[in-house]
Amino acid sequence: MAIDIGGSGLKALVLGPEGKALDERRRVKTPKPATPKAVLRALEKLIQPLGDFERVSAGFPGVVEEGVTKSAPNLHPDWAGFNLAEALHQLTQRPVRVLNDAGVQGFGVIEGKGLEMVLTLGTGMGCALYIDGKYVPNLELAHHPFHGGKTYEDYVGQAALERVGKKKWLKHVERVLQQIQPIWNPRQIYIGGGNARLLDIKLPPNVKLTENIAGLLGGFALWKDEPRQR
Repeated sequence: MAIDIGGSGLKALVLGPEGKALDERRRVKTPKPATPKAVLRALEKLIQPLGDFERVSAGFPGVVEEGVTKSAPNLHPDWAGFNLAEALHQLTQRPVRVLNDAGVQGFGVIEGKGLEMVLTLGTGMGCALYIDGKYVPNLELAHHPFHGGKTYEDYVGQAALERVGKKKWLKHVERVLQQIQPIWNPRQIYIGGGNARLLDIKLPPNVKLTENIAGLLGGFALWKDEPRQR
């Protein structure tokens, strides 16, 4: 069972033994306020019709350490120090692994060669970094100062899109990409998230758009070191 917890939507999908989707993904709106209790209640209803599964992978929009969420800027303050892995285990009675959502999405698209970066554009801005396929955890680039005292997320998050409009927002995205390139020098940048569909601009040669379902398909990689249960 792959779960993607987002600022605007909760998604779930059952993956087969080869990591392929077994059915259509299901989605519901993220409850407001998005407290742990409210989100878990919504997830319980979301996954109930999806049938049997052996284990759970979950992507979460914030810093995650050993299954514990340390921050959730676009959800609710109650997520600080919340043991999401244990809560999902109690909910599903299955083993659970949790990772930052951009990190999970990257595992659905990266090639595992050199330095690769994932950016997600949605309620906020997610970021993940990989070196030869190995994930560098909890790179919260979104909250780093970018320009004029504002952060990357202030420039390209959903609130910025609504505030300045699509045309100016696209310029902001271009500026973010220009800033990232000479600092990180990634071989490849993958852009996903709900607002990636708005990028009807010419992107640099090393930038690719990805389908949003990668945030679920990447959950398979969280269990690659485990033999399949029988």
